[in-house]
Amino acid sequence: MSKHLLTPQGEFPAAGLGRRLAAMFYDFLLCTALLIVTSGAYKMVQMSIIGEEKMRALTESGALDGDPLLSTVLLFVLFGFFAKFWTHSGQTLGMQVWCIRVQNADGSSISLWQALLRFVVSIASWLCVGLGFVWSLFDKQKRSWHDMYSNTQLVRIPKKQK
Repeated sequence: MSKHLLTPQGEFPAAGLGRRLAAMFYDFLLCTALLIVTSGAYKMVQMSIIGEEKMRALTESGALDGDPLLSTVLLFVLFGFFAKFWTHSGQTLGMQVWCIRVQNADGSSISLWQALLRFVVSIASWLCVGLGFVWSLFDKQKRSWHDMYSNTQLVRIPKKQK
């Protein structure tokens, strides 16, 4: 996939932690809905394969609790959501609302590999009680762990004129 220059172009300031968290909350709501729909579709497919009676018996016995295949599907769907937005426009829906964008230093879109690195390291940041995000308060360039590891930057862009 070739990198393309994102618009608008220019020198933009780094996005602060407040904007990051606001965009993350917005995306959290969208991702929750996406995961609910995905889980419902997964359960419908599962029920069509094994049958309603067997599905009910497995559910009541707790055999379907912690389904590793469902967890894997949900993780891939979540990555797909972020990767699609980050590699094409540099912005998820929450990032659009809060006027922030992920990009390379030259203003181009990030690669799929960079998106994967951002995704994995951001999960690690949350698992460390958010320390990877709080790091942006102490970094001179306001970078979080996943910005540094994926060699990307999160910038504040001007609002689009109507």
